[in-house]
Amino acid sequence: MLAAKDVLLSPPVAGLLNFTTRNDHVRGAIMKVAERKLYERLVEENRHACARRVQEDKFYVIRNMMYSLDRALRDGMVSPQVKQKLLRIFVGKIFSEDVNARAAFREEHGASPPCFLLLSPGKRCNLRCIGCYASSSRADAEKLDYDLVDRIMTEKTELWHSHFTVISGGEPTMWRSQGKGILDLARAHPDNFFLMYTNGTLINETFARELAEVGNITPAISVEGFEKETDARRGAGTHRKIREAFGNLKQAGVPFGISVTATRFNAEQLMSDAFIDYYFEEQGALYGWIFQYMPIGRKFTLDLMVTPEQRAWMYEREQTLIRERKIFMADFWNSGALSDGCISAGRGGGYFYINWNGDCAPCAFFPYATHNIVEVYKNGGDLNTVLQCPFFQSIRKWQSEYSYEKPADQVGNQIVPCVTKDHHCVAHEAVKRFGAYPLDKAAAEALEDEGYYEGLVAYGKAVAKLTDPIWERDYIGPEKMRKMPMQAAG
Repeated sequence: MLAAKDVLLSPPVAGLLNFTTRNDHVRGAIMKVAERKLYERLVEENRHACARRVQEDKFYVIRNMMYSLDRALRDGMVSPQVKQKLLRIFVGKIFSEDVNARAAFREEHGASPPCFLLLSPGKRCNLRCIGCYASSSRADAEKLDYDLVDRIMTEKTELWHSHFTVISGGEPTMWRSQGKGILDLARAHPDNFFLMYTNGTLINETFARELAEVGNITPAISVEGFEKETDARRGAGTHRKIREAFGNLKQAGVPFGISVTATRFNAEQLMSDAFIDYYFEEQGALYGWIFQYMPIGRKFTLDLMVTPEQRAWMYEREQTLIRERKIFMADFWNSGALSDGCISAGRGGGYFYINWNGDCAPCAFFPYATHNIVEVYKNGGDLNTVLQCPFFQSIRKWQSEYSYEKPADQVGNQIVPCVTKDHHCVAHEAVKRFGAYPLDKAAAEALEDEGYYEGLVAYGKAVAKLTDPIWERDYIGPEKMRKMPMQAAG
């Protein structure tokens, strides 16, 4: 099976980065060549024998990433320091050096290592958003010491040859420990590229210039729609500050994207041409991450989730936007085929999550843990101790049996890939079986709420009922047809 890292880490993209970060004048000439080579490798060569439609999905998203980079360079939105880091980290490390090292890890451990970590070093946030998955506020003081985070970064880079890190919160720009913050962490690890989820309200001109100077952080700024929708969830005046952040980042030469939370009340707007035009064309976002509302955290409720019917409609609409408008955008649920399914719990090419208390969860939206990295270090362990815990192994076993390591004509529906949202009975059973503890009060309440459990199980079945026919028709059905002549000939 094609690992998640292979979706983005391909020679055509590496070649594009290499040429475009050095040669602005020849970029246009090589774009079509790179696009053709990418299609040949992913779809026609298809060396991992994945379903053809899965490979087409990956092709379009990587192609769109290439065009987003081209647009950023063309419009002067990339500072010299960022260009240098893109070349050094993505081409020099991720695309080249890591390949052999990961193969060695696979031989020793029997599986590929995670590709990245998701870290929330501090819980504090200057906003108090409705439905916040982290239940953050200004009053929250929980945080990891800088030295501990620095150790985690060093260890995951050395153990897994992982040079990509995702930072969340709380609000990451507010994290301070031992006199240091997120910029200091990025400077201390120049061999890592950081994706930082942020509300954007604290990115003033000075901070934007510092981001440009550091060169290895891209902010993904949270919006809920336009000004009305964003301010309704995040507070009056938030959207105005976000627009100011966009301007500061463009002026400084820092590539940025947007992060959107889809609910039943804004799903149609987030998929509209007007929304895409505004954020990608007018404001200059280079990428977009879609997070469908997860019923965890502050005042969790199933009533905010996109409906099963909206979910299926969103899938079809996302396919159109990605294929026709060349938008670099991914939905962490509907776009499951891009990563060959769920990537939580440290799956090969995937990740796991460490929060501000050191708790290690399968992902940020699966708030239960059996290990805490602070305690693991005290007992002489390391990140691999967490990676090999039975709780995570059980989830990885389900991932493999459901879709990740299945033949192309037998892969489970990856439009419903999520172990906790789409297959909640599997997640619930794993939590109970291994005695995983909840990370907060809301997670504890959800675990014992029968209505919550029954509602999520019913939701997963309803979405599967609507999307299973799509998966059969477009993804594994054609693979079954291709296999039939081969079986007959045999």
